[in-house]
Amino acid sequence: MLASPSPELLADLRELIMGSPLAKCAAADLAIQWGGWAIAAALKTEKFYDLAGSATFILLAHLSRTWGGGGHLRQNVQTGLVTAWGLRLGTFLFLRVLKDGHDRRFNNVRDSPGVFFVYWTIQALWVFMTLLPTLILNGEKRDAPLGPKDYIGWTLWVLGFATEAVADQQKWLFKQDPDNVGKFIRSGLWAYSRHPNYFGEILQWCGLWLSASSVMRGPQYLSAASPVFVWFLLRHVSGIPILEKQAMKRWGSDPVFQDYLRNTPMLWPWPLSA
Repeated sequence: MLASPSPELLADLRELIMGSPLAKCAAADLAIQWGGWAIAAALKTEKFYDLAGSATFILLAHLSRTWGGGGHLRQNVQTGLVTAWGLRLGTFLFLRVLKDGHDRRFNNVRDSPGVFFVYWTIQALWVFMTLLPTLILNGEKRDAPLGPKDYIGWTLWVLGFATEAVADQQKWLFKQDPDNVGKFIRSGLWAYSRHPNYFGEILQWCGLWLSASSVMRGPQYLSAASPVFVWFLLRHVSGIPILEKQAMKRWGSDPVFQDYLRNTPMLWPWPLSA
């Protein structure tokens, strides 16, 4: 019969796990999102939901680097890229919801604290899973020389960042034009993909995982689930399915829209994409 672990060993193990940068970041993530939910539920507003999510990305990236104690160049670059992503996307989404006055995703949610809590908890999961490669990287004291993974990863991030930013700006300007009221965008990057901003988003997190993998070993490589999770969330849960359903409701009978559906990939900007 195997001997039971001693209380001292269990205490040491618990201290090791709970004292790790990864565990601290998970706890901070939940605390922020649940605190945000308490305020949002009391005010019955979703206006700072996306802003809180983006801010948590930035905060955890910097906290993990501080708690990890490494401060290597790769960690600094990775943290800077996450910060740039969070500042741009968070500001864009916050300004958009302020202009629109509401977020349609929450039309049947903001008045139900229990359901609202689920949304904020899912956001905590989204933040942690998406940021996992960066948290692992920043928690490592060991370093490795910069190599092809870093340069390819950072290039992918730049391409993704530019794609998402340009696509968001094109749609924003399109919607500001009074002549486009009631119309759908199919120009610029939107002529090559029905959701080019999501394509850029996925590309960024693929690049960040690739660079972070330069110092990974063993089970840490499972953090490749991060870009897969982002793709799954956008493709099958909270992004594309909702927008496609709304678009079909508005323009489903429009022959021009039907032609757009037939000839424009849903996500990946090349033919026969799904």
